[in-house]
Amino acid sequence: MKNKKNLTYMESVYRDGRNWGIVVGLAFLLFPAVLSIIFNAMPNGEVLIKGLIATAPMYWAVGIVEIFTFTPMLGAGGTYLAFITGNISNLKLPCALDAMERANVKASSEEGEVISTISIAVSSIVTIFIVIVGVILIVPLTPVLDSPVLKPAFDQILPALFGGLGVVFISKNAKLSIAPILLMLVLFIFVPALDQSTVGIMVPVGVLFTIAVARILYKKGVI
Repeated sequence: MKNKKNLTYMESVYRDGRNWGIVVGLAFLLFPAVLSIIFNAMPNGEVLIKGLIATAPMYWAVGIVEIFTFTPMLGAGGTYLAFITGNISNLKLPCALDAMERANVKASSEEGEVISTISIAVSSIVTIFIVIVGVILIVPLTPVLDSPVLKPAFDQILPALFGGLGVVFISKNAKLSIAPILLMLVLFIFVPALDQSTVGIMVPVGVLFTIAVARILYKKGVI
């Protein structure tokens, strides 16, 4: 289907995704720059460069891997929107996968593109609303949130979310799921440095490992 500017839906997705990505990237860079100017607190150039050399390569690598990992799972529109709004692995990805699963569509189809993009957009709006409510109620709710009784429940929110999704996808791909599950169990049990802060890195690693295992099992006729 062509729009008024003779662009197909996917062409408009790529155009708008690139344009808004550039705008958001500039906004991210301008915010600290403006604050530095306002408060006359410009960063030390030498220290800034040393810090970037120590940390930036890791984020560049993760960013590149995540693009190749998440795009087939979210579709082009969903990927653009998810990277702009953030919280992909622990929020946008589960939301999009569940929406496409319920609609019985694939991310590679135009229907899947639409469903994925809408679900991520709704997730972003809900997240913003919850953040606003949280900011307003954070002071009166602090005693409740810090309660020792509720702390164990809050600690298990993310595992419960992925556990619910895992049951659906593991049950459909039981043979394929064994290898990545064992890999993640071994890594997180025997490598103490891995914790919740490394989820963003381990998701792409797990996906690439699963793809490799799937190829081997497919060639051997197991799946």
